[in-house]
Amino acid sequence: MKRAPAHAGKLPAWERLVFMVVFALMAVFVVAVTMSAAKSNSTLAGAGRSGQVIGDGLPTPSTGGSGVHDVAGAGGGSPAAGTRTELDRKLAAALRPLVRAGTGHLAVGVIDIGTGAEAVYGARRHFHTASIEKADILAALLLQHERAGTSLTDREAQLAVPMIENSDDQAASSLWRLAGGRAGVAAVNQQFGLSHTVMGRSGLWGLTSTTVADQLRLLTELTQPTSPLSVTSRDYELGLMENVQAGQRWGVSAAATPGTSYALKDGWLPDPDLWVLNSIGVVEHGRQQLLIAVLSDDQPNEAAGIAADSAAAAIAARVVTKG
Repeated sequence: MKRAPAHAGKLPAWERLVFMVVFALMAVFVVAVTMSAAKSNSTLAGAGRSGQVIGDGLPTPSTGGSGVHDVAGAGGGSPAAGTRTELDRKLAAALRPLVRAGTGHLAVGVIDIGTGAEAVYGARRHFHTASIEKADILAALLLQHERAGTSLTDREAQLAVPMIENSDDQAASSLWRLAGGRAGVAAVNQQFGLSHTVMGRSGLWGLTSTTVADQLRLLTELTQPTSPLSVTSRDYELGLMENVQAGQRWGVSAAATPGTSYALKDGWLPDPDLWVLNSIGVVEHGRQQLLIAVLSDDQPNEAAGIAADSAAAAIAARVVTKG
């Protein structure tokens, strides 16, 4: 069966109605889980989904500074207490109602940059990237130019804007080739430490296989001063991710405090019959800066996957922060 493009157009009326209903149900889950967490941290710490792999450590981010373009740290706010293992278990338990209610698979990761608190659920499960791979393509191209002592050409810059802001597939395919295709992007990913990401073959960049742990690592490279990417390159890509079109601002944006800025990239793909829905980005939650990645597949339709991703992101934010 022929696969659909790595991103789709505007939802028809009936799918928008499904989305509204499903999202409302997911919102109820978020509220219920939050109340449960407040009542019993010990119960949360001991619970988890049977058979789910938890944990795949990342470097602890450094601290200091604030803002989406300077997120080495974000003072203020208090992290949820507990070690990495405890937070992984707490996240698994907090996601439990959402996972039980859904029909697909889910992986979620969050890092509180200001405190170093980190929690991951389903760290080693692999998912097709769909259009979140576009963030990786641009990061790879930027680093290649830095290594060569050059800048993006006018043509590359003209393609980068629609690729990130509008999720344009043709622009992504052109930049994928300019970055050296499968071999070129894979070589940069080794420098980034994306050890569990396998490039799609035959130019099918949307069928790249990745894990939520690798997506958190990519976000770390886009935000931290320890990244091989310069601050100019990091600011450039995050600036595009802050300006994605309105219809593509779902998923991790659900964890952002209203009125704050956020940078994200979403991806969606019928694969081939059930849906892949992914969302990665940087948000402000309360007074904390968070890196969040949500990957999901085998979703019955696009609206259900969007609702699940959004609910999971909001849950993850509450696990590592207070407020």
